[in-house]
Amino acid sequence: QVQLVESGGGLVQAGGSLRLSCAASGRTFSGYGMGWFRQAPGKEREFVAAINWSGGRSAYSDSVKGRFTISRDNAKNTVYLQMNSLKPEDTAVYYCAASQYPIAKVTETDYAYWGQGTQVTVSS
Repeated sequence: QVQLVESGGGLVQAGGSLRLSCAASGRTFSGYGMGWFRQAPGKEREFVAAINWSGGRSAYSDSVKGRFTISRDNAKNTVYLQMNSLKPEDTAVYYCAASQYPIAKVTETDYAYWGQGTQVTVSS
């Protein structure tokens, strides 16, 4: 059983930056893709970014491409989401997820393990 814990969320002004962290338990972390999803109030959860097992490949949604960067440190069992040039529409609960596959996945159903989320609020 893999457990994921997100941290780093908070309140930031538009144009600012935040870095989210996701700490994972278990020795299998390095063998699976990881992803970030987000859910705004009243909306469905949506894909944000994903990274493969080694960190050499990544994928992003069009809404965050060029502003967000996903990375991982397998020695620390941690995945990160660097969020720059934040916009009010980025406000959401951000969830970390671990995939069943070694490649970067963009579909929610490809992820077997989920964290409980961290709130990101961007003011205008």
